[in-house]
Amino acid sequence: YCSPEIASVGYTEKAAKAAGYELKIGKFPFSASGKASASGAKDGFVKLIFDAKYGELLGAHMIGNNVTEMIAEIVVARKLETTGHEMIKSVHPHPTMSEAIMEAAADAYGEVIHL
Repeated sequence: YCSPEIASVGYTEKAAKAAGYELKIGKFPFSASGKASASGAKDGFVKLIFDAKYGELLGAHMIGNNVTEMIAEIVVARKLETTGHEMIKSVHPHPTMSEAIMEAAADAYGEVIHL
């Protein structure tokens, strides 16, 4: 365990490129999150890596408060071969820390709301 918390699953951006994938990358800083601002936990981010061709989630990397809890959503999304657009359309209550996952997916597709 460490502070800030670190959580990741799947490919890194470098490894995905080396494996031959064309990528869409989305990143959302907690400093733009209402919940993070209200709780004073504005340090950190969520970074998502998608296959540009099919939209499948290839990897996720997060640093910040509660990310070791948030990674569970990403693990399920990878297992189910969830696409970026499916993540964007999934309900993420506002304001919550997990909403940063949806925002990072939206950033990868040019649809981010809170940046």
